[in-house]
Amino acid sequence: MKDRTVKAELEEKSSGAMRQSGAQGGVEPGAVVEPSRRTFLKSAVSLGAAAGVLSLPTLSEADVDPTKAASRAPSRRAGVGKAAHYYVPANADTVHWGYFSKTLKPVVEVDSGDFLTIETVTHQASDDYERMIQGDPGVESIYYWTRNKKNVMRRGAGPMDAPNGAGAGWGVHVLTGPIFVRGAEPGDILEVRILDVRPRPCANPRYAGKSFGTNIAAWWGYQYHDLIEEPKPREVVTIYEIDARGERDWATAVYSYVWTPQTDPFGVVHKTYDYPGVIVDPKTIAPRRGVLKNARVPIRLHFGTMGLAPKEADIVNSIPPGYFGGNIDDWRIGKGAVMYYPVAVEGGLLSVGDPHAAQGDSELAGTAIECSLTGLFQVVVHKRDDLAGTVLEGLNHPLLETKEQWVVHGFSYPDYLSQLGANAQREIFERSSLDKAMRDAFRKMRAFLMNTQGLSEDEAISLMSVAVDFGVTQVVDGNWGVHASIRKSVFAGAQA
Repeated sequence: MKDRTVKAELEEKSSGAMRQSGAQGGVEPGAVVEPSRRTFLKSAVSLGAAAGVLSLPTLSEADVDPTKAASRAPSRRAGVGKAAHYYVPANADTVHWGYFSKTLKPVVEVDSGDFLTIETVTHQASDDYERMIQGDPGVESIYYWTRNKKNVMRRGAGPMDAPNGAGAGWGVHVLTGPIFVRGAEPGDILEVRILDVRPRPCANPRYAGKSFGTNIAAWWGYQYHDLIEEPKPREVVTIYEIDARGERDWATAVYSYVWTPQTDPFGVVHKTYDYPGVIVDPKTIAPRRGVLKNARVPIRLHFGTMGLAPKEADIVNSIPPGYFGGNIDDWRIGKGAVMYYPVAVEGGLLSVGDPHAAQGDSELAGTAIECSLTGLFQVVVHKRDDLAGTVLEGLNHPLLETKEQWVVHGFSYPDYLSQLGANAQREIFERSSLDKAMRDAFRKMRAFLMNTQGLSEDEAISLMSVAVDFGVTQVVDGNWGVHASIRKSVFAGAQA
């Protein structure tokens, strides 16, 4: 052992972890010894070797086109080793709108190591019915709302008799799930690997080969009370086009319009964008063509909202993120990323939604390019008794791993449901600040460096100042966010 290099030891242990993962269908990612005093977990995905070892399923192999299939239930597909592959469609029977809940019945139960193809639908498809809803059975079923019937009644965590609509829009995201992961118990960590992401194609034959998304500069945006042009204030919707075939890696603006009062099928007038899923009547708007005509927006397909059910309340607003994950709105949570979440309730109850085609850090105006996506995931349970000596030991917040970085997410209130008491879901929108979020990100990164690298506090603080990037994740989700990123290569010195 003494004459072997750390690199050789790493490669051998990585290879062993891959063999173990392949033999067990991806159930355990294996532990890899790093050149430090602690052990870092290495998933097959982040090591870039899983596809060759496990012959992972891909989205291109799925034989169901979500825009052409009839409304259907989740289905199990061919397995990968001992792991199964489930297809979870998005329709009125498989989504919940605007909230997380520990009381929801799971739409599917899976085992650690299983794969899931999950369809996700944007909560803003109603901004352009023709491009984002028409002809798509799953999306049409979610948005179906007439004078006599509303398929998904609750939209938000608020009262069912709220004047603007059931659930009050206290939470807006269409979330597919929840997914019950067998063996996941409070105190465990659930690893969620994002293996692939694709835009959901438009079902309207007029727009074959295209996908569409929408961005609204909304009343909850950072800019709303700081405008310089008339009319003030205003909400502006911009529709973007994306290449569904993946041949272009940018989005372009199609047109925009100023939000005008819309009347929902129950007769309620919405003067502002105060309730999700109200279909915009094209006769009431004045489209502005030629907007952003020279701009190409880089595609960053990702999931703005993904997380587990919290334990503190039966119904939790989907907008503020927290220790359970949720609406983190970090564009890095896309293909190739791995998220780690502390489990608060049995089975974890994973839900996925708020799909985005692109977003900048801060999500300043209130939204990203909100665009329906389909993702391929793998879930892995890490038992509490096995966490000692790993990067997950003591983890009580969501942690992001990419191929090159570790990212912690700080919030104004890291555990707002407990910290703010009985009125937490209201008060969080009144008490957030970037200063508090920065402080939380600093504390989480300090703990990460001290716990995983065995650094002293002084060493960790110095390293943060010279090698950690702090950025504003979002200023629009009630519980504001700051992320702290450190490159894995920073810890490579002992390999020389």
